[in-house]
Amino acid sequence: MSAATPAHAPNAAMRSVILGAVGLIFAVPILSMFEFTLRGGLEGGYTLDRWVAVFTGQLDGSYRPIWTGLGNSALLAVITVLLTLAILVPTLIIVQLRFPFLRRPVEFLCLLPISVPAIVLVVGLAPVYSVVARIFGSGVWPLSFAYGITVLPFAYRAIQSNLDAFDAKTLSEAARSLGAGWITVFFRVLLPSLRRGVLAAAIIALAVVLGEYTIASLLNRVNLQTALVLISKNDPFTAVIFALLALIFVGILLFVLGRVGSGRREPRRPRGPHAAPTAITTPASPTVPTPNGAVL
Repeated sequence: MSAATPAHAPNAAMRSVILGAVGLIFAVPILSMFEFTLRGGLEGGYTLDRWVAVFTGQLDGSYRPIWTGLGNSALLAVITVLLTLAILVPTLIIVQLRFPFLRRPVEFLCLLPISVPAIVLVVGLAPVYSVVARIFGSGVWPLSFAYGITVLPFAYRAIQSNLDAFDAKTLSEAARSLGAGWITVFFRVLLPSLRRGVLAAAIIALAVVLGEYTIASLLNRVNLQTALVLISKNDPFTAVIFALLALIFVGILLFVLGRVGSGRREPRRPRGPHAAPTAITTPASPTVPTPNGAVL
């Protein structure tokens, strides 16, 4: 076992077993969904006609709620991500640099929504949204305010863990000592160091928005999930196809996050005849005492 490997880390065989078990847990429902979309219905057998209809645009006007919900969910995802990052990132940086004694209260406030059920949250937000509807209208985009609350615990944990991984105070003081303003420090010093946390928070927010149903349904808004429930009453096969595509899309985003945020790896040392020569150290010459006591 190498010095960099923890003593409690599982060996290669155990890691393979764990990854295989986790992969099986995720693969079984996904493959079951795919198999369900291929069923021929009362006629029996399997068919690809539904997949062909989805990808070739052969769906009629009865499937319009899906496209409306997909567009609304995309709009909500963009607004929620921008709103969450615009509020959370500067707040956490200011707390980290100037007011470290406020970290515990901020953490409590950010993690509090995860303990509140969505239906309870809607009951509390319903009177607020009656006022919001009079001010901003009854469109779907104000729903991003509620989504920002539900996303807050996950985005906070992603950004704060990345912020704890480097010394933000030392970096900011070094940049300030070189003459950089606070805007330059934020955008050119701290924000690039928070790239992984910001990207993780954005993708998690996107996944939460695409999968949210309770808030949109109780507030009478149309998003992807409410549209899928509406379409599933007449065509459950096509509804499952779009749910499966949304799940695959989020999975691809998470894979991209893992690849982009994995960090730089140290280059491997070349081996073989073309390897770089190693440095040769010359042994120190022996000291020879002289008759008068000096050392050569």
